[in-house]
Amino acid sequence: MTNRQPGPTSRILMMSLHGYVGATPELGLPDTGGQVVFVLQLARQLTEFGYAVDIVTRRFADQPEFDDAGDGLRVWRIPFGGPDFIRKEDMHDHLDEFVTTFLAALADRQLSYDVINSHYWDAGWAGQRIAEELGIPHVHTPHSLGWWKREDMHGDRQQIESDYRFDERIRKEFLIYRRCDQVIATTNQQTEILREHYDVPDRHLAMIPPGINETIYTPVSGREEKTLRRRLGFRQHDVYTVGRAAANKGYDLLIRALPHLREAVPDARLQLAIGANSKKDEAGIGKWKALADNLDMTEHIRWMGHIADDAMANHYRASPVFALPSRYEPFGMTAVEAMACGTPCVVTIHGGLEEMFDFGSQALFADPKHPREFAVMLSMPLRYPQLRDRLSIDGARFARRMFGWRGIARRTLAVYEQHRRGEVPI
Repeated sequence: MTNRQPGPTSRILMMSLHGYVGATPELGLPDTGGQVVFVLQLARQLTEFGYAVDIVTRRFADQPEFDDAGDGLRVWRIPFGGPDFIRKEDMHDHLDEFVTTFLAALADRQLSYDVINSHYWDAGWAGQRIAEELGIPHVHTPHSLGWWKREDMHGDRQQIESDYRFDERIRKEFLIYRRCDQVIATTNQQTEILREHYDVPDRHLAMIPPGINETIYTPVSGREEKTLRRRLGFRQHDVYTVGRAAANKGYDLLIRALPHLREAVPDARLQLAIGANSKKDEAGIGKWKALADNLDMTEHIRWMGHIADDAMANHYRASPVFALPSRYEPFGMTAVEAMACGTPCVVTIHGGLEEMFDFGSQALFADPKHPREFAVMLSMPLRYPQLRDRLSIDGARFARRMFGWRGIARRTLAVYEQHRRGEVPI
């Protein structure tokens, strides 16, 4: 039992509106991945410090109004936008309804909060209006930035705008960042983009990376690692990745790198744990399978499907190398989890994670848009045991030192308390 000492900020409202948010969410469902993990883990750690936390999200389908996660944490679902799932790109049209409904629910239940921490622009837009109505501080965590995501996309610009509504999103982001009390970026690259393209001043910015559960993501002995490989079907020269079935994750880029990888490591394979086995995910996976067939790589790829949360750590441990081949990746939580498990990692340069570690000792990075370059980096720990061991040991140390949730939560609380006391930096 944790001896919790309530702090001066006793009730925290965290807002994460899109996706399938719950006390035990099924990760891999549409719009349900790293951000949901981030919000839940941060909230749980805050309750360990004695704070009561409500995570407010959208209620749809047959979801209950509340999930009680215990120890002062609950998920509160507010109905808006109708009964069906709404993808985050279409949340624009329903935020006014959410604000009205939520404020009425607060008044009805006579609830109050000391600070709001919103996550992603949709919750930020709504959270700023709610904070102004309640007269409390609003701290915003973007997770991803519309300008950055749009710049990294290729294709017909009109179609991209129609699908993602970037113009409207970027305008709203700009206003959120100007009006909220503090913006918490999760990478150094995000802070640079916020300064340069959203005109956010340094005094209005903090950089706090996401965290990992240090009790779950840990290395194991070499003997246990070999046992896990046999049980889970991994071979000595397999490359593993896991994530949502989203185009920005770059699975096609990883598949294009495979022929080059096999030139250096002839028995190399890919182990792809992609999606949540939905019909939409199956359609995307079908395209990637067709690409593999065109490259004559089908027999060298194992399609693993969805990996349950309680099996994630062992799959990382069983993997000889973990790949993060994203075209666009605000952070890359899966790579940090893999590193914490002692798995050598090769990550994309299209994000901020590679700025945080030492190349060649803690992890490797490359541009997945250049398949041969990415393949060379993947081959290095597979070919050279000394490098693999260095990446495994130093990478795990780095991940635990930099991304343990307890330290992340303390830094976040310091931001909350600064604004609750009115100590606004000048």
